[in-house]
Amino acid sequence: MSKNWLITGIGSGLGQALAAAALARGDRVVGVLRHAGLAQAFEASAPGRATAVIADVSDRAAMIAAVATAEAATGGIDILVNNAGNVLEAYVEEADPDAVRAMFEVNLLGPLHLIQAMLPAMRGRGRGHIVNISSGGGIVGVPWVGLYSASKFALEGMSEALAAEVGPLGIGVTIVEPGAFRTNLLLRDHFRAGSQIPDYERSAGPMRARLSTMGGAEPGDPAKFAQAMLVLADAPHPPLRIALGDDAIAMALGKADAIRRDVEAWQSIGSHLAHDD
Repeated sequence: MSKNWLITGIGSGLGQALAAAALARGDRVVGVLRHAGLAQAFEASAPGRATAVIADVSDRAAMIAAVATAEAATGGIDILVNNAGNVLEAYVEEADPDAVRAMFEVNLLGPLHLIQAMLPAMRGRGRGHIVNISSGGGIVGVPWVGLYSASKFALEGMSEALAAEVGPLGIGVTIVEPGAFRTNLLLRDHFRAGSQIPDYERSAGPMRARLSTMGGAEPGDPAKFAQAMLVLADAPHPPLRIALGDDAIAMALGKADAIRRDVEAWQSIGSHLAHDD
């Protein structure tokens, strides 16, 4: 049975690959993208089944309108994928607050706008699936992109709470944590600070250097990511969380082990702190 998708960030990268894979198997896709030049090509790729919405996800009114367009074009969205995102490169001490706010507008408030606009229809049908694309940086805080990690941690926290709120209503929520896939995330225009504090080169400098050369050379294949996403979309009982890519899986399992070690090691200090009465 074909599915109806609303996917943000289809102009490139993982969103583009997912939209193409869904259309290739006969699904209908409403895709949100920022560049008008790509909209015509997207719609021409599957006439009648591909609908482009030119908008910025940080624009709340535009996202409400996008959901209305998607519902009308498809007869009802089955899967909302909040994929659009941006990155910010800076050490935490030096991060520009205005740049951080702008990134959170896209990475956290963008998904929130769409979720809030989409839920009335999904609640009315008693079904639906909301997929929020996080990152390996949503599993662990990554130095030099710590504020990007913060935005993805926030998205994951919201998603966990949302899952508890809407699960009993028949709506699934899944957090997808991709590893390093070969997209233009690190290549396209984004805020990149020039560090003025040499001390950080001793701690996080190697990560900064690695990220500076990673763009376009990441190991993950977006086409394989898209096929994994189709399996997720078809699952009768999708998980709350899935890590995609061997690197992301290792990060998630390592983080779980590290949390357990710390909590257990300090359990004698942290426990028995209630009032005696």
